[in-house]
Amino acid sequence: MKRAYLIVFVAIIIAAFVGLAVSEHAGYVLISYDQFRYESSLWALLALLVVVWLVIWVIRAVVGVLTTSGKVVNPWSNRNRSRRVQSSIEQGQLDLAEGRWASAQRHLQRAAEAERQPLLYYLGAARAANEQGLYEESDSLLERALERQPQAELAIALNHAQLQLDRGDTDGALAALQAMQERHPHNAQVLRQLQRVYRQRGEWSQLIRLMPELRKDKVLPAQELAELERRAWGENLSLAAYRDQVDETGLTGLPALENAWKQLTSAQRQEPALVLAYAEQLRRLGADTQAEEVLRAAMKRDYNTHLARLYGLVRGGDPSRQLQTAEGWLKNHPDDPGLLLTLGRLCLQSSLWGKARDYLEASLRLQRNPEACAELARLLGQLGETERSNQLFQEGLGLLDERLLARPLPALSGA
Repeated sequence: MKRAYLIVFVAIIIAAFVGLAVSEHAGYVLISYDQFRYESSLWALLALLVVVWLVIWVIRAVVGVLTTSGKVVNPWSNRNRSRRVQSSIEQGQLDLAEGRWASAQRHLQRAAEAERQPLLYYLGAARAANEQGLYEESDSLLERALERQPQAELAIALNHAQLQLDRGDTDGALAALQAMQERHPHNAQVLRQLQRVYRQRGEWSQLIRLMPELRKDKVLPAQELAELERRAWGENLSLAAYRDQVDETGLTGLPALENAWKQLTSAQRQEPALVLAYAEQLRRLGADTQAEEVLRAAMKRDYNTHLARLYGLVRGGDPSRQLQTAEGWLKNHPDDPGLLLTLGRLCLQSSLWGKARDYLEASLRLQRNPEACAELARLLGQLGETERSNQLFQEGLGLLDERLLARPLPALSGA
C-alpha cells in the first residue's frame, strides 16, 4: 500500500515538472515531405508518440491472448498434441507395469507413432500385445520399430527372441539369436540369451560348444559358469547313455557314452559330479564292472559320499574285493550313512546277512533313509521277522511321502 502511494506521489511530481516545462517552453516541430506538412508543439508530438506506442502494445497483447486461447481450445494445436502424447506415454508405461495389457498397447502404440525416437514405446506395445496372445500384432509392432529405427536392429531382435520364448516358440527364438550371434559374435546379451535357450531345449552339446565364447566374453560370473559347464557335461553324458540316442558320430549306447567321456579334459574327468554321472550311465547300460572300476579309481583320489553311495549299486567283477575296498573307506569315514548303506548292500550281494543287518541298522541310526529302510526290511522279511519288516516298509514309505510333500507342486494351467 505504501509503495502505491509512493508511485502516485512520484507521478504527481513528474507531471508537475512536465507541466512547468510545457508552460515555459512549448517548443515547435515541423515535418514536411512533398505535399505533406505537419506542425505542432514538441510536447504534443511526444504525447502522440506515447499514444501510438500504447495502441501498438495493446494490439500485441490482444493478439497474444487470442493466440494462446486458440492453442488451448484447438485440439489439433501443437501444444495440445504434445500434451496428448505425453499423457499416452505416462499412462501406457503405468498400464504396462500393472499388467493392463490392452490399455498399455493402445497408449504406447499411439506414443510410438507420434515420437521421433519411438523404440521403447514400440517394444512396450509389442510386449503388451504378446501378453494378450496377439502374436502377429506383436511381431508387426517390432517390424514397424525396425522400419523407424533400423540402427536398433540388435535391441529389437533380442526383445523379439524373449517374446518368442514367453510364447513357447523356442525354435523361433533360437533362430533369431543364432542370426544375431553371426552378426554380433561378442555381444554378451546375445550369448546370455542363447545359453538360456540351449538349457531350456536340453541341447547340452550345443551349450558345450558355446562355453569358450561364454568364458572369453565373461558373460556369466566365474562360479556360475563353472557350475553350468559341469552340468552341461553331466547332462551330455546322460543323453549319450540312451541306447536309442544317436550322437553326431553315429554311435549309440556304451560307445557313445565312452566317446562323450573322452571329450572331457583330464581335470574334468576327476570332478566327482561328472564321475558320478558317468558311472551312473555305465550302470544303466549294464557295464557295472567298468562303473565299479571308475568309482574305485575316483575314490582313491578323493573320498566322496555320493560316489560311495553309488558304489553299493554296481556289481563289480570281484564282490569280495569290492566289499573289502568299501570297508577300507569306513576306517576314515565311520559316520557316513551313505557308506554304511553301501556296505549293507555289498554284504547282501555276498549273502553276509549278519554283517548286512549291522551295517544297515548303523546307517539308520545315523540317518532315517527310505533306501536303508527298504533294504533292511527286505532282509528281515527273508529272515522271517515279518512284523519288523512291515514296520520298516511303512517307515520308508512315510519318508518318501515327506520328500514328495517337501517339493513344490508344478504350476497349474489357468482354467
